[in-house]
Amino acid sequence: MTRTVVIAGALDTKGAEFAFVKELIAASGLTPLLIDFGVLGDPEIPADVSNAEVARAGGGDLRQLRASRDKAEAMRVMTAGLTAVVRGLWAKGQLQGMLSMGGTGGTAIATAAMRLLPVGVPKVMVTTVGGGDTSAYVGSRDITIMPSVVDVAGINRISRTIYANAAGAIAGMVLSEPATPAPERPLIAASMFGNTTECVDRSRAGLEKEGFEVLVFHATGAGGRTMKSLVEDGFITGIFDVTTTELADEVCGGVFSAGPDRIRMASSRDVPLLLAPGCVDMCNFWARATVPPQYRSRNLYEWNPNVTLMRTDVEENQKIGEMLAATANLAKGAVAVLVPLRGVSMLDSPGGPFWDPEADRSCFEAIKRNLRGDVLVAEVDANVNDPEFADRAIELLLRMIKKSA
Repeated sequence: MTRTVVIAGALDTKGAEFAFVKELIAASGLTPLLIDFGVLGDPEIPADVSNAEVARAGGGDLRQLRASRDKAEAMRVMTAGLTAVVRGLWAKGQLQGMLSMGGTGGTAIATAAMRLLPVGVPKVMVTTVGGGDTSAYVGSRDITIMPSVVDVAGINRISRTIYANAAGAIAGMVLSEPATPAPERPLIAASMFGNTTECVDRSRAGLEKEGFEVLVFHATGAGGRTMKSLVEDGFITGIFDVTTTELADEVCGGVFSAGPDRIRMASSRDVPLLLAPGCVDMCNFWARATVPPQYRSRNLYEWNPNVTLMRTDVEENQKIGEMLAATANLAKGAVAVLVPLRGVSMLDSPGGPFWDPEADRSCFEAIKRNLRGDVLVAEVDANVNDPEFADRAIELLLRMIKKSA
């Protein structure tokens, strides 16, 4: 069977680099397919899909893009074009992996196309921004980011090794035989934080005994976005969203926000949702020195040298409660909200450093006040990490899944 690796890049400025990688991929027994998304100059090497074809696929004209020298418009057209070309190749079974190399512009264009490919399809991006925050480029997909170390500008003793490693990485991914799959079980998506680990571990074990496979997502922004994308893609049978701390970061400006669309976790598909205000007592910042000045007099807890937690207050909890209610109200399928009356995290328990019944009550009351009338809300006289809370959560989710089957 022919296995094709799509190699996409700006061949007007990086032709030699892509020729080098193409040769290595071909030598591994794979078929390279070269796509040019450069605009300003003529390609240094021939492409299998030309820049003119990419521009047309993006609704533009290469000659007009060159004449206008409008970089923003060129980026828009070539991003749309590459995405369309890659989508077509994938639909025809003519893409088994994708590799690109570039700076910020090339990375933005190439990773936009990579993000439309399903999880599991090998994707490698060699980039000058590889050592920084690449979340905007990766999104919720499994893109392998490889720092280029030096700029993608010529072949030298450093870049030669980086490019060869990238070619070897994509070849190894595409050529590797998948492990023998276990019998497929329905998937449950669960959100977790260090402060809800006991709850999720017990719940995961209980759900697995019932025949489900549980995917656990760390609620650090990327986790929530990825969890939501898998729901949208139709992989998920039930949502066990008991760690909604990303909403606290959205309200307070913390570093682990999943964005305002976090409230649409279950809005796209008829998937049962079990929702709880887990870890909404905390907003997350990096090391203590990074905490914004307006928060430095608040109740802070150093979770580790790199993460500082801030206890959310009454007003913030009201807003979080309203967002939790919105999450439930927007759910397309069955939904239930479970409230732990003795604290929403390990730190928010009687005698704990974040124990604040008034703030918790503000959240709980906002949830109940704003929920649509048909949504079940149940209270448990326990902490979120107590066994009785996890057991009740499992019971509610299983009941909804059974009814929706």
